Amino acid sequence: MSLSILNDSTRANSDAAFSRFESENTLGRVRALDLRARTEGLASLKPSDDPLIPISMEINADGQVTKNSLGVLNLAWQAAEHPEWAAQITAEVDEIRQRIQDTHSTRLRFIIWAGMGGSMEDKTAFNAAGLFKGGPRFYSLDSTDPQKLKSIVDDMQKRAGKPIAELLPATLVVGMAMGMTSYEPVVNLEKLASLYDKFGIDSTPNFIYLTLPGSLLDNFAGPRGYRRVPLQPDNDNSTAGRHSAPLTRGSLYPLALANQPLKPWIDGAQLTDAEVNDAFKLAAFLHSNGLAGRDKVTLLLPKSWASAALWTKQDVEESLGKSENIGIKIVIDERVAPRHYHRSEDPKQDRVFLAIQHKGEPHPEADGIGKLRVGKYPVAIVTFPSKAPLSRYMQFIHYVVFGLGVLREMNFVTQPAVELYKAITSEIYKEAQTVGGIRNTEAWKALIAGAGRSWKGGIGLETPENLAAAISGAFNHHKIKYGELTFFGDTRYSEEGRQLRAILDEAANRIFKSTFHMVADVYEGPAMNHSFHEMIIGHGKCFSIVLLSEKQARFAVAGYEPDYHTAQFLATCQALRKKGRIVHPVLVKDLSPESLALLEAFFAETARELKAPYKPPPPPPAPRSFRPSNDIPPRRYPSRR
Repeated sequence: MSLSILNDSTRANSDAAFSRFESENTLGRVRALDLRARTEGLASLKPSDDPLIPISMEINADGQVTKNSLGVLNLAWQAAEHPEWAAQITAEVDEIRQRIQDTHSTRLRFIIWAGMGGSMEDKTAFNAAGLFKGGPRFYSLDSTDPQKLKSIVDDMQKRAGKPIAELLPATLVVGMAMGMTSYEPVVNLEKLASLYDKFGIDSTPNFIYLTLPGSLLDNFAGPRGYRRVPLQPDNDNSTAGRHSAPLTRGSLYPLALANQPLKPWIDGAQLTDAEVNDAFKLAAFLHSNGLAGRDKVTLLLPKSWASAALWTKQDVEESLGKSENIGIKIVIDERVAPRHYHRSEDPKQDRVFLAIQHKGEPHPEADGIGKLRVGKYPVAIVTFPSKAPLSRYMQFIHYVVFGLGVLREMNFVTQPAVELYKAITSEIYKEAQTVGGIRNTEAWKALIAGAGRSWKGGIGLETPENLAAAISGAFNHHKIKYGELTFFGDTRYSEEGRQLRAILDEAANRIFKSTFHMVADVYEGPAMNHSFHEMIIGHGKCFSIVLLSEKQARFAVAGYEPDYHTAQFLATCQALRKKGRIVHPVLVKDLSPESLALLEAFFAETARELKAPYKPPPPPPAPRSFRPSNDIPPRRYPSRR
């Protein structure tokens, strides 16, 4: 592995930051602290013993260390002493397959993995990278939108040409939640379990789950007789969900189920001290540029690892997005486009570039990287050996995150903003159960009454003129540095969702990137809330546009209603506002071709409004001018082309 850094105007500060790791013996100290926690127990540690403890462990209000969260690093250290782990995990997976075979006389054909954020994004990356080819068909169930589970079931039936009742015996359902309060996997496992019960199928060999003892998931799955699998090969619980890749069972099980050899994967995650030093040098480079205002890190990955972009973004931003003073935004899925950037000498230029190379593999942005060098943009280039597995890259990124946590004196393992949103969701959902549904809750009533705008009868709560004025005002008053568009619903498995995602991608380009040279995130909620949402609510500086289909899908055969999913949308708006963040909710009538065409026109009009001279936002209209879709008379719109 090699690291090259080009055009770094902060080099003196970067070098000084890196020298801290050497002079303070950071790697040696963190190894010693972890060993002490694992051998002597948490009671032997005090936060004042070493500054690394408040950075890498959980501490309660009484100042007691309650969790050693260094599994993200120590699993690789331990793996060198446990060469048997690869065979052990393979044998465990073989036993799961055999239980299904013995009970149902069928082979394993499908995997539905239910989790959120860090409990899912590594699997999604592996699947997109082709690591699951040849194994059972894998589905990421990372939403409580009933449409996602319905679309998964529809795809299974279409591929197999059989009804779902005949496919359930050949399906492994996995629930994963690394938080005590994560309820989303419980919702999905409950609906899937009801399908097995509905068709009289014994589900006990088909369900496994990975979680902490006593969590909401454990309390649901344990009494049903489902097998709880220890997350880590050392049977400890010292990793957060986003740190479960590459070496917990949460990553190793799906690879083994796809018949991937585990030994080279595990060995690949064991970095040398020299490689760790390169990670610390990169952390120093990113930190120093962040202090200079260049905190937008454009990630340029090789084609073979391109699917790990979102995993990287989530790992970095959820870990390091807690400070209002300094943040770090990972920009993904972009081609190098200098026309969207400020010139390198412009004080408004806020980007750095991180190019990852796989030796021997042509980089898709080779020409773009050359343009960045010539244009004097700060660029870091990390080159991995040709045979390095994806696990090596993942572990390298973990060390970069740890290094940034050290330099910023920031705990990189907790996620307070995510916990806020989950708590609000729980409150709204409980109210919905007592008042007859989500639309009778105070949160829903406030949403409808508070904004009260509609556009052409199909877009609720906003107009292009108002949205454009709000964006321009926030930008001109230096309140925002990037944007996001998040749709609360499935954008992966349903055709309508994929079309909507394309509309949001184009809107991000036209509204934020072309007009303001700002980066913009586009993703799906609520998975986003468990990943890079930590920075949106913690660091701020973001203009959030969150969307929901006013007509929600239902999955009748599983008794799946959308109330919890809608509660997550409402809770996201409340959590952002509670922290003083800018959020503009938008309701789409439905996901019909007519409504999608109208949404596309809505954002196109918003972009045109942004080209006009800045006007202050109009005064708020009278409340309740937006009517729910069941009150809107039928109307035809031009089909989207």
